Amino acid sequence: MPAIKGGCLCGKVHYSSNAEPAFTGICHCTSCQKQGGGAFAVVVGVPSASLTVEGTTKTYNGKGDSGGTVASRFCPECGSTIVSEPQAFAGMAILRAGTLDDTSWIKPAMQIYCDSKQPWVSLGGDLQSFPKMPG
Repeated sequence: MPAIKGGCLCGKVHYSSNAEPAFTGICHCTSCQKQGGGAFAVVVGVPSASLTVEGTTKTYNGKGDSGGTVASRFCPECGSTIVSEPQAFAGMAILRAGTLDDTSWIKPAMQIYCDSKQPWVSLGGDLQSFPKMPG
């Protein structure tokens, strides 16, 4: 797979990773809902050590549905969330698929935090579903 590349809406923050994604999925946690203003976020997990971020970001340390801290880095200019690093998934950087330069390869295989899913959301396909974060 070629390098994963992306960036924020205004173009002042860019990132890349040469690692194979650990997973692609749909997250229904309340943090993703509030950060994106939608019912869920399509996410890609890569090892944190493989991620390079260029440009200035701000960090918001919130509390995730797991009860642990979630560090979310975003562009201070346009507000785009670039990456989240949940304490519950140490060593993983969770990229928002909407910030990728090329989304053609994204095929979510699972959905997590379904306990927080909006009751009107119904996704088709053969997605594995987990009430929280799988172990």
